[in-house]
Amino acid sequence: MALPMTASSLRPAALLAFLIPAIALTGALTSQYVFGLYPCEMCHWQRWPHYAALVPALAAILLPLQPGAKRGLILIAALLIAASGAIGAYHAGVEYGFWPGFSTCTAGVGTSLEAIWNAPVIRCDVPAFTLFGISMAGYNAIASLGGAALVAVLLKRASSQG
Repeated sequence: MALPMTASSLRPAALLAFLIPAIALTGALTSQYVFGLYPCEMCHWQRWPHYAALVPALAAILLPLQPGAKRGLILIAALLIAASGAIGAYHAGVEYGFWPGFSTCTAGVGTSLEAIWNAPVIRCDVPAFTLFGISMAGYNAIASLGGAALVAVLLKRASSQG
């Protein structure tokens, strides 16, 4: 018979659900603002689920909630992390030519013509950086999908251990 799930048994999953997007975003923002590797539109798409995952993960860590509510928040964070990984996998496929990307203009609404002309052109089908033949989108896919799976394993373990 399994023991009831406790908030402390969920702590490792909650911490990992916070650390994965925090580290991914730190790496993305550092590569952009320190190393000048400007993101394309699809790179930005990968960031949004990570930003969103920080909220439920942090709530699961900081708020005095019942274990079931904490588990739900951690699960939401894991799903958001996995969504970023899925976008990263799609983006990597575009970069490696497995399938076509988008060819539409992605300038924001209200963007001035001058800002558009002065903005660097960053293509989604050309990786800004690779390491061992894997692009940043590919690494995000690997880390995010693997990390989301690990969070799920930790949640399962917490549910069965109590």
